[in-house]
Amino acid sequence: MQDEDAAARGKTTMDLAEIWRVMRRRWYVLLPGLALTAALTAGLYLLVPVEYRSQSTVTLLNSKKATVAFDGNPFLSTQASLTGMADGLARNLNSDDAVADLKSLGVTGQHEAKIADNAQGPFMWLSVTGTDPAAVLKSDEIFTAYAEKRLQEFQTKQSVTPEAMIRMATIVPPQKPEAQTKTRLQYLIMAGALGFVLSLVATFFVEARRRRPGRHRPAPEGAAPAADGSPAPAGIAGAR
Repeated sequence: MQDEDAAARGKTTMDLAEIWRVMRRRWYVLLPGLALTAALTAGLYLLVPVEYRSQSTVTLLNSKKATVAFDGNPFLSTQASLTGMADGLARNLNSDDAVADLKSLGVTGQHEAKIADNAQGPFMWLSVTGTDPAAVLKSDEIFTAYAEKRLQEFQTKQSVTPEAMIRMATIVPPQKPEAQTKTRLQYLIMAGALGFVLSLVATFFVEARRRRPGRHRPAPEGAAPAADGSPAPAGIAGAR
C-alpha cells in the first residue's frame, strides 16, 4: 500500500512538472491568452454596473373591529388568514399590472414583494434594485406606499367596511441602498476562470500538434541508418 501511495505521489509530481514544462515551452500561446483574459475581465468590470438595493419591512394587522377584544391593540390579535393575505398581496405586487402602475408612478429598477424569510406572521419584504442609489431609495418609498394602497383596493372591491379592513404597518422603512456586489463578482470569477482554462487548452493543443507523429519528412530510400538508429542524411547516403 505504501509503495502504491508513493508511486501515485511520484506520478502526480511528474504530471505537474510536465504541465509546467509545456507551459514554459509554449509561452507564446499561453501569455497572449492570459493577456486577453485579463483585458476581457477588466472590460466586464467596467461595463457591468454596480447594483444597489433598498428594502422595507411591512406587516398586515387585523382590523379595528377584530381588535376590540384586545383593547384595540392589533399586535395582540393575529390570524392565519393574514399570512395568506400577505402572500396574495405579494403575488399581485409582482404582477405585470403592478409593474405598469409602479412605472407610471416613477418607480425605476426592479421591484420585488415577498413573504419575509423565517417570518412568524404576515411580514413582507418590499425591495427595489437598480443602479442609481437615490432613485432606488425613492422607488422603494413609492413601492411601500403603493402596497398599502393595493391592500385597501382589494378590500374595497369586496365591499369590506372600513372598520373590518385589514391594515398595513411599516416595521422597517425603506433603508439606505446597499451595493450588491455578489453577482458582479461571480461574473468576473467565471470570466477569468473560463479564459484561463481556454488558454491552457490552446497551449496543450499546440503542444499536441507539434508532437504529432509523422511531421518529419521520411528519409530517402536506401539511406543507411545512423549509429543511433536514425536515418542517415540524404547527402551521406548519396555519397555511398
